[in-house]
Amino acid sequence: MKITSIAPQLMFEGAAEEAMHLYTSTFADSEIESLVRYAAGEQGAEGTVKQASFRLGGQRIRCIDSPIAHEFTFTPAISLFVELDTMVSVDDAFVRLSEGGAVLMELDAYPFSQRFGWLADRFGVSWQLSLA
Repeated sequence: MKITSIAPQLMFEGAAEEAMHLYTSTFADSEIESLVRYAAGEQGAEGTVKQASFRLGGQRIRCIDSPIAHEFTFTPAISLFVELDTMVSVDDAFVRLSEGGAVLMELDAYPFSQRFGWLADRFGVSWQLSLA
C-alpha cells in the first residue's frame, strides 16, 4: 500500500472559510489552494465550504464545514505545531491567533524553546508556536 498524500483535515461548522483566511493571512508563504462551496439543494448550507485546501508554508491542510451538527469540536490533544524563524514572528502569530481564543501556555521562554506559546484560536483549533 502506497500513500499518495496525507494532510490534516479540520472540520468546522460554518467557519471554515473565515478560518482559512485568518491562517493564510497570519503566515507568510501561505495560500488557499482550492475552495468548493455547497450549492443550493446540497446537504450542507448553501455557500459554506464543501471542501477546501490551503497551505501554510509547505504544509497542505484540508478543511470542510460539516453539513451535520455534532456535539464535538477540536481538542488540544491534537495541535498544529509551527516553528517560526524570529521571536517577532512567533509573537505576531500568537497575538493574531489567540484573539478571541484561549491561551493554553503563555508566550514565554521554556527549557525546550527560547520562545513558545500554545493557544486555541477562536475556532477551537490548537496551535503550538515555537521559535525554530
